[in-house]
Amino acid sequence: MSDKQAKTGMKFVLGFFVYGFTTFVVFLALGFWWAAGQFTASGPLQEAKLINIERGSGLNGIATQLQAEKAIESSNIFVFGTRILGAQGDLKAGEYELLPSMSARDIMALLRDGKTVARRFTIREGLTSFEVVRHLQTLEGLSGDVSTVPPEGALLPNTYDFQLNEDRTAILARLETEMEKVVLPACLILLERIAGSTLKDMLNMECSTAPEPLKTVRDVLTLASIVEKETGVGLERRKVAGVFINRLRKGIALQTDPTVIYAITKGKHKNDGKGPLGRRLLRKDLEIDSPYNTYKNAGLPPGPIANPGKASIEAVLNPEDHDYIFFVADGTGGHAFAKTLKEHNANVAKWRKIRRAQK
Repeated sequence: MSDKQAKTGMKFVLGFFVYGFTTFVVFLALGFWWAAGQFTASGPLQEAKLINIERGSGLNGIATQLQAEKAIESSNIFVFGTRILGAQGDLKAGEYELLPSMSARDIMALLRDGKTVARRFTIREGLTSFEVVRHLQTLEGLSGDVSTVPPEGALLPNTYDFQLNEDRTAILARLETEMEKVVLPACLILLERIAGSTLKDMLNMECSTAPEPLKTVRDVLTLASIVEKETGVGLERRKVAGVFINRLRKGIALQTDPTVIYAITKGKHKNDGKGPLGRRLLRKDLEIDSPYNTYKNAGLPPGPIANPGKASIEAVLNPEDHDYIFFVADGTGGHAFAKTLKEHNANVAKWRKIRRAQK
C-alpha cells in the first residue's frame, strides 16, 4: 500500500470516527433534552392528592412510589432529574400534598424543601390531663393508644404540629418536655434532666424565683392552674395571682370553686357544653371532704387542677403587688376586686343581680 493510500485510509477512519462521535453527542444531547423536558413537563395528576413518604425510602423507593401513585409518568425520569440537580440526598420524609399537573421537578422541589402538610392540633389552657388525652384519642392522623394519663399540670397548652401516624404517647411526651422548657428555666433550674429523675422529682425542686410562700415547682404549677381556671382575661392574671398570694400569706383559705370542681370530678370533666360538672356548683358541694377543697382547707391543694399556660405561670412568678384579697365576676367576663369583706359583699350583690337578669 502506498503512502497516499494509507493517508486516504486514515482520513476515512478518522472521518468516520468523528462522524460517529458527533452523531453520538447529538443523540446524547437530544436524549438529555428530551429527559429534561419530561422532568419539567406537566404531570399526570388530575386532582390534589396526599402522599406519605416513609423515612428511609431512598431516591429509588420514592420514585417507585410516586409512579405507583400515578403522580409521575416515569420513575427513571424522576431519578435522572433529581441526580442531575444533586438533590438525591435532600429529599425528606413526611406527608405531602401533590397538586394537579405537578411536574416531576416540582415534586422533587417539594420533597427537597420539606414542605409537608401542616397537621396541627391545639391544647387550650386549663384543660386537665384527662381532657388532653381524650382530645388526642379522637384526633385523626395519630397512631397508638394512651395507656396512662400524665400527671396534672405536666402538659404545656399550645398549638403543635404533628406528622401523619405520629404516636400519641410520643405526642404527650413532647407536651411534657415543652412544659419543662417553660417552668424549669423560669424557676432558674437547669433544663437538662438529672439522669434517672422523674417528673415527681422535678415537681419537688425548689423554685428560687417563686414569691413567698410558694417554694417548689409544684407550688408554682398548682397556683398557676388555679389562676388559669379563675380568669380568661389576660390582663387580670397577675392581679388574680396577687389575690391568692395575699390570701396564702395571711393564712386565709383560697376558697376557689375550680378546686372543688376538681375534687368532685378528679379532672374527668363532662364534655356536654354544660360545664365540667354538667351543672352549676352547689353550696353543698363546698362541704366535700377532699384535700382539693380550698373552702375547708387553707393553703394550696396537693397539686395542679389543670394544665396552665405559659402566661399563667409567668403571672404566678410575677404577681401584682396590691392589697386585694377578694374578687368576684363582674358580668363582663372579668372580675371586681375588693380589699375588705364589706366591699366584696357589695360586689357579690351586684353580680347576683346581673346573673338574675340574665336568666
